[in-house]
Formats: sequence, C-alpha cells, structure tokens
Amino acid sequence: MTRIHRGTRREPAPSPELIDQVRGSARPLRGAGDLDPLVDRIGDARFVLLGEASHGTSEFYTWRAAISRRLIEEKGFSFIAVEGDWPDCHRVDRYVKGRGDAPASARETLRGFQRWPTWMWANEEVAELVEWLRGRNDSLSEERKAGFYGLDVYSLWDSLHAILEYVRKHDPAALPAAMAAFRCFEPFAEDVHDYAGAARFASESCEDEVVELLREMRRIKGRDEPPTPDQRETRFAAEQNALVLRDAEAYYRAMVRGGSETWNLRDRHMVETLERLVAFHGPDARAIVWEHNTHVGDARFTDMNARGEVNVGQLVRERREADGVVIVGFSAWRGTVIAGREWEAPMRRMTVPPGREGSWEDVLHRASGADALLLFDDAWNTSDALAVRGHRAIGVVYHPERERFGNYVPTVLPRRYDALLHFERAEALRPLAGVPVDERGEVPETFPSGV
Repeated sequence: MTRIHRGTRREPAPSPELIDQVRGSARPLRGAGDLDPLVDRIGDARFVLLGEASHGTSEFYTWRAAISRRLIEEKGFSFIAVEGDWPDCHRVDRYVKGRGDAPASARETLRGFQRWPTWMWANEEVAELVEWLRGRNDSLSEERKAGFYGLDVYSLWDSLHAILEYVRKHDPAALPAAMAAFRCFEPFAEDVHDYAGAARFASESCEDEVVELLREMRRIKGRDEPPTPDQRETRFAAEQNALVLRDAEAYYRAMVRGGSETWNLRDRHMVETLERLVAFHGPDARAIVWEHNTHVGDARFTDMNARGEVNVGQLVRERREADGVVIVGFSAWRGTVIAGREWEAPMRRMTVPPGREGSWEDVLHRASGADALLLFDDAWNTSDALAVRGHRAIGVVYHPERERFGNYVPTVLPRRYDALLHFERAEALRPLAGVPVDERGEVPETFPSGV
C-alpha cells in the first residue's frame, strides 16, 4: 500500500513547444491493438514494471492486465508479481495453476484478501485477469504456467502461521525454531504497533528468533529435492514466508523511528523477492511487476532521491540494465477512485479533480485531450521535457478536496519512465464487496481555483 504526502508547489506554465512535442508523440489508446508500439519497445526485456497512479482506478488495472496478457502470450513472460502480501498471493498462484487445495473460483480466492485495503486485489478487474490466467494455464505443461506472486513485506503474522503449518506437515525438524519465533511474538496478540513500540522503547525484539528461523528454513533446501513442481513451489513459499518474517520484523521496528529507513527496507525486500522469483523460474525467466508509480517509477528522477529513498524501479534498473528493464507509468487527468479518508476507514468512491495547473496531467490534457500512449526516447532530451513537474499520486488514504496541498510528486517524466499510459477520465475500480451507497464519499465536480 502507498501513502502519499507531498508539499504544494507552483508548476511552471508549459511552453507551446512542450505542448507540441507531447501532442506529436501521443499515440491513441483505444484497444489492446494500440499497445503494439509498447510491446515492440519492450522487445526482449526481461523486466517490465507497470505502475498505477492510485490503488483504486479501474483503467490502471484493466490496461495493466491487457499488457500482461500480451506479454505472457506473445513473449512468454513467466509471472506477475504485485504489491501484495506473499501468503494471500500464494493462494492466488495455487488457483491459477490448478493446485488441488485451491479455492473453487477467482472471486472466492480473492476474497481471502482480508487486510485493509481489501479492494486493492479483491476486485472485479483482478478477478477477470485471474480467471484468464487459470484458463490459459489449464492447457499448458507445468513449466509454461504463468504465476502470480506477492512482493510485499507486511504479512508478519500470516507468514508466521504459514511457516508453522508447513513445518508441522513437511519438516518437523524445523518446528523448534518456528515455535521459538511464535512464542516471542505471541504476547503482542498480532498487533504490529504493540510489537514495534515494545521493540523500540523496551528493547524487546524477536530479531534473533526470526533470523534463526530463516537459517533453518534455508537449511531445509539442502535436505532433499522435492520430486514435483507443486512440492518445490510449496517449499519455496515456506522459505519466502521466513524471509518476509525477517524483513517484516525489521520493518515494524524501524517504523516507529520514521524517516526513509522503513520505505527503503520495504522496497529492498520487494526487489530481493523479485530476484528470488526470477532465480526460481530459471535462466530464461521474464517478470512483470504491478506496483504504484511511487515504487516502479525510478526514484532518482523524483524528490525521493533528495530524501535518501530508493525504490523498486531504481534498484531493478541499476541491477538488471543488461537484461532489459522497461518501466511504464500511468496517469489520469480526472475521474473517480476507491480510497479511504483515513487509515483503515471504510472504502469510498471519490471524485478525482482535474490535474493541477502546470502538472504533467495538465500538460497531457492540454496536448492530447484523449487517452494516449507515450514512448520516451532521445527526442525527449529537451529542457522543456526534462523540467521537473508534479505528477499526481493517490494513495489508499485520499482527500480530493486537499489536492492543492499535496498528492503531486516532483518528476522528470521521460527519465522516471520509459513509457506512459494517460487517461483523460478514469473510473473507480469495482471492489468484490461493493461500495455501500452511504459510503460513496463524493465531492463536488467543481473545485476551488488552483486545485
């Protein structure tokens, strides 16, 4: 999940030359066939990172799905890895691969996402993609089935319970280490804030226990080689849960200190998980990543760099440039979105105002006025194109009436991404739980000047 806080900033007015450049570069975006230039640009790249400007916009999900389907079908990409918890996404992976203990349908599988914000993955747009993956995989051999995985670090308790279940069934020798970790966390009753406070102010930490458990889970790998793909994936998932447990423990301890450390811990964990997935799938593996723009758009070309923050896009470019990395950002000029007004508040359907004057959204609206695909190349090496402008970022907590006070990330757009999908009006996604009428949270279509 992404929380967005940015200060206000007056943007320079876009020059006629910049408007002309964007207008001349914008390609129409009406159907999957209009993605041909992007697919050609991706070429043989092994890493394709697909962003989103919010966690609650239908077009961002449906167009990422359209891109992903083409990459899996036409270029043999191995898996989709998302900004979601490993245990919940592992359940989705088992469903799309037809494992025997998987739920009966995509919707039933996705309803297992119970941690707020549930709508991020428990929505109709993802359900359609998951059903497509299941239908495609059913006719393929094990090594050609595309997977679905979670990269995030939040699932401390779920990962711990998954490890206990695994070692009880498959490796009792690791049970003492697992129980030691469980007993250490047990007094905090699955409340990460209580644990973080105790670890910070009372010097009570479970760091040693989770590090030892990860060592034990890694020793399991050397004992024998599981004979089937299903068993190999089950063991891999157990070790990954131990890695999540280690990094989540460090994340929640760092959380109370604030600063850039927690952000960097989280994004480095996501990159380490991505690398593990690529290694697990073999030397020809190719990866699709779905995360917020703030994670996949290269941090070096935003104000994150000045704050000492790194992100997935930057780290993958730095480590994997030789293998080919393509980063695709997303934007919308106006529309609606699903979000909450406070952390863990009920989800609401909110109106997104027109992009702030001088922002990249405003430039794209003035230049194109329609849904468009932009590919960035050497032609964008001009002072106008490389100027820093705000680029809207909506998190899971959102106050549209306060947009002039934040929600815009200072961005060098043609450097942050390799391509951008822009939508003039984007609609809220469709949560599986629905949006109660009394929780729509609409704000007026007319906003104060300067918003």
